[in-house]
Amino acid sequence: MASFHPTHNGDIVHLNVGGTRFSTSRHTLMWVPDSFFTALLSGRISSLRDEMGAIFIDRDPKLFATILNYLRTRDIDLSVDIRAFRHEAEYYGIAPLVKRLMLCEDLSQSSCGDVLFYGYLPPPCIPIQDPGIGSMSSPSGENSATVHVAARPGSIIRVPTDSNNVAAVSNNAAPSTLPPAQRSVPGHSRNSSLDLRVSSNGCAAVASRSTTDIRNLASRSGVGHSRTASLDLRHTRNSSADLNKLFRNDVGLVFGAHQGSSWTDPLRVQIVKAHHNWIAVAYAHFVACYRLKDSSGWQHAFTSPHIESCIERIAINAKMGQGGGGEASSKMVAISYGSQVRLWGVSEDGTRTNIGTFNLHVRVEYLFFIGSQLVALSPTGKIGVWHAMTQHWQIQDVVPIASFDTAGSFLLLGCNNGAIYYIDMQKFPLRMKDNDLLVTELYRDPSNDPITAISVYLTPKTSLCGNWIEIAYGTSSGTVRVIVQHPETVGHGPQLFQTFTVHQSPVTKVTLSEKFLVSVCSEYNHVRTWSVTRFRGMISTQPGSTPVASFKIVSLDEVEPYISYAAGNDCGPFGEQDDEQVFVQKVVPETDQLFVRLASNGKRVCVIKAVDGTTITSFCVHECEGSSRMGSRPRRFIFTGHSNGAIQMWDLTTALDLAKEKLTSTQISGGPTAEELLKLLDQCDLSNSHCSTPCISPCPSMAATAAARIKASNVAFLNQSQEAADRGGGGG
Repeated sequence: MASFHPTHNGDIVHLNVGGTRFSTSRHTLMWVPDSFFTALLSGRISSLRDEMGAIFIDRDPKLFATILNYLRTRDIDLSVDIRAFRHEAEYYGIAPLVKRLMLCEDLSQSSCGDVLFYGYLPPPCIPIQDPGIGSMSSPSGENSATVHVAARPGSIIRVPTDSNNVAAVSNNAAPSTLPPAQRSVPGHSRNSSLDLRVSSNGCAAVASRSTTDIRNLASRSGVGHSRTASLDLRHTRNSSADLNKLFRNDVGLVFGAHQGSSWTDPLRVQIVKAHHNWIAVAYAHFVACYRLKDSSGWQHAFTSPHIESCIERIAINAKMGQGGGGEASSKMVAISYGSQVRLWGVSEDGTRTNIGTFNLHVRVEYLFFIGSQLVALSPTGKIGVWHAMTQHWQIQDVVPIASFDTAGSFLLLGCNNGAIYYIDMQKFPLRMKDNDLLVTELYRDPSNDPITAISVYLTPKTSLCGNWIEIAYGTSSGTVRVIVQHPETVGHGPQLFQTFTVHQSPVTKVTLSEKFLVSVCSEYNHVRTWSVTRFRGMISTQPGSTPVASFKIVSLDEVEPYISYAAGNDCGPFGEQDDEQVFVQKVVPETDQLFVRLASNGKRVCVIKAVDGTTITSFCVHECEGSSRMGSRPRRFIFTGHSNGAIQMWDLTTALDLAKEKLTSTQISGGPTAEELLKLLDQCDLSNSHCSTPCISPCPSMAATAAARIKASNVAFLNQSQEAADRGGGGG
């Protein structure tokens, strides 16, 4: 053992860590080989000294104290944050400590997710870009990389053309007439595609696309004496925003700043939408659809051809009903970019039918289906409608639109002039001869404030004529009002029922459900909720609405948001009007986790954390129909789209059930705690392993000295066992 100690083990070393002085011995700092301290004290790393001659280290002194305590006693203090503790241990290169802390983190983390993780859809194949813009996709044997290169002859950087400007010019859109927030401002992408390779069959090689190596190189080069950014890549978040910003800036130096900023990651999920048992995923230049089957689960059903412009909005209708064009049009998928709307019909076997491309003449802000009708809205006051039965596209000019909602076949519009209008889509085909939509004014705000949010609730007594309708709406002044239309007031229109003036900022969202009224204003998504009293399903004044909660759904926006960010990251509330509704909070744009909270009181339901650590770029909440099997019930899911192109699915029904029972996945677990695990690990050494689970057996190189690391009580027990075995063997 004497040879293990350095000859200068009695020397005292004075350290100044972040302004706090520490004194220890060289042996304490250097007993872990190949660490930051061995390099520092051997002179391989240059050091700074303070006025007292102590070596200065610019790190957190509180965390350093826990590191030094481990070097002195081999005891691990878990009173600090484990993640921050591991990060410091990685910085100082204390490999034995890092391995133990990684195992502690593994107690609650898994690449297979927790009890809420439901499934994973890998990134799809990228469709080949056709040299003919607007035509169908080319044969799958082509390589899309050559198309990108051909777009810029002589260039060595593969950058798509600035399609947004082209779309704006070709569509005769007037950007100067749109509000600044609604202009097309493409932002930077998160997930780097510097290593994106397209295989010979047109499919993206997902494995080669990982930016792990690039990120590790960047992190290692940033700190000269850091051993590694992370010893376990499963715990690193696959977010390469900084690299993409650097890449975008480099491209801007070559092609100009504006062209560099328009580069978009082709596999980054932009928007996720769902309808019945289908989901549609919008990427920058194509759309992929998946369907749920009882026995085989989620299956890929459809991929659109390559779209030259960046996709901004998407809509899907999985149940077209009769008159939708037969089997070939049993499903409908629509996208918009600029003022253009493109529509496909999809059959059950995935066969695609190109229905057509339509022009709204202004940028499409909202795209959705009402029954078999496709509706495109613009805040400037234009409505475009396509009907499946007549195969006709029609544009109608109305008052500038600030909000909308749908109820059955009705489309309600909240407008800037303080009026609420409605359109009955069932009567739309009857008005074809007049070439005019039947737009009817339903109500006008007493203060003529713009209607910035609207929500319709159809009571159980609502007939096909809609003779009992409740509407909640918010205004630009922060007022929230509830209006109702009773059977006896059909001829007089809706009557004002209640008014709330609690918001001081414009109301951005409002939802009226069976039990609650929820409103959100623009001040950091400040939420106010009231309980709603009903009598026989209809809103009642006795005892009236009661305030329930006040909270905020803080969600920071991008400095340069890409145009589809708002559509793919809406915080809600989500849920049916007769069920529990939730908010989904994405605090920062670059994150791998979402906070799910009850819309009624803001309490946390669960935290969604990407199983592979990738950035969540969009999400969607949807209730899928139950299977045809007896006793099955609909289930609510959260679909998250990620920077690597994958889709992850989360069981919201189970999360709500666990929240009601006040249970969490960590409380359900009966395994050892982090403290208990560390006590067990004291009896063995950890070696590196190629498996996902580290090998707990001693390292082969340490086998000769393994007994020296076993506790004294265990050594005595082993010696007694060996002596008993020897006596027994001799007696036999």
